[in-house]
Amino acid sequence: MTLNQIAVAYVKLVLAVGQHDSSYVDAYYGPIEWQAETKKLALPDLITQADQLISQIAALAEAPEDQRLRQQFLALQLGAVRTHLLQLNGTMLSFDDESLALYDAASPALNESDFDLILAELDQLLPGQGDLNPRLSDYNRTFEIPRDKLDAVFSAAINESRKRTKKYIPLPEQEDFEIEYVKDQVWSAYNWYKGDSYSLIQVNTDFPMFISRAIDLASHEGYPGHHVFNLLLEKHLVNDQGWVEYCVYPLYSPMSFLAEGSANYGIEVAFPPEERLVFEKQVLFPLAGINPELAERYYQIQAVLQKLSYAGNMVAQRYLDGEIDRPAAIALLMKYALSDEKRSTQRIGFIEKNRSYVINYNLGQDMVQEYVERLVAQATQATQAAKPGVSCDQQQLRWQIFADLLSYPKTASMLKQ
Repeated sequence: MTLNQIAVAYVKLVLAVGQHDSSYVDAYYGPIEWQAETKKLALPDLITQADQLISQIAALAEAPEDQRLRQQFLALQLGAVRTHLLQLNGTMLSFDDESLALYDAASPALNESDFDLILAELDQLLPGQGDLNPRLSDYNRTFEIPRDKLDAVFSAAINESRKRTKKYIPLPEQEDFEIEYVKDQVWSAYNWYKGDSYSLIQVNTDFPMFISRAIDLASHEGYPGHHVFNLLLEKHLVNDQGWVEYCVYPLYSPMSFLAEGSANYGIEVAFPPEERLVFEKQVLFPLAGINPELAERYYQIQAVLQKLSYAGNMVAQRYLDGEIDRPAAIALLMKYALSDEKRSTQRIGFIEKNRSYVINYNLGQDMVQEYVERLVAQATQATQAAKPGVSCDQQQLRWQIFADLLSYPKTASMLKQ
């Protein structure tokens, strides 16, 4: 089989896996007839198909340089399909083995002592005394966006992130999105990419949204996050190159490591901290009816809370590996992720459903950031060596490298190369 033939078979295999797991196919904009013809085959038969495709792509000669990353990426995607099939068939892996097999990466091994110093730092910033969790909950109430103002705040955030992204990344004229507010979900927001540069962005209103989440979710789900990532894949790889494997997005795969990591890193690309603070104080805080004078301390606290993000990975690993039970996992999240009991319970629901997927948000963000910033530094040094005294527009460089990564994706191990 040729690489193109394997790519077609891979797409059809992913669609067939979706017959066993309704959440598996996150996006599809390939031929309608492939989807219509998909039948529910037995899991062992699908595992055999995956094994055959893995053997066939391994037997291919090394692709030309312009398609080498494509071949490597597809091989890793196929391996992840096989792993998910085995899990659906009852073969479960440890947290770290699963994340390596599905996402090409493993979270660093951390424990309570790695987070205790961060909690001590937060203790100095938060008003009040005693247990940090209720203190943070009390503090955060000031920064909840009233439900009747949520759409105005979120719409302002996504319109600004769109404007900033379009300044650096050419987007198709027809690109667009719709916002929908929903309930009873284990996630806080979700982008459903529909193809032809169009997305449905859903925002979960089970809990009040804090003001910091407006830009986070607008950038992550929209610009330059999932919406832009998917439309660039569709434009550059599916439409221009004919690489059909990118017309389907299997959720539990290396694609998600880059998708979630780039969407989180993209928040800071679109809104560098100083610019974000100005926009929040001038636009979002007033729209939400929150005192802008509180913004600086609030974002100091948010920066410290961000250092606790890997606590969620620690809890997920212990819980899924059977080291702790559900109540203990919720208690650990409350202590080290500092979410209240209801939000911690919702987060455990996400972990139960999506398992090691949680590493894609923080480890993915850190690895994408390291990759982009490394290339920015290299390009800056090269320019200065060639033209001494000439300064680089590092923000322009950052956007260019970031957009290239979204258009021609790499897995976690490729980001290290």
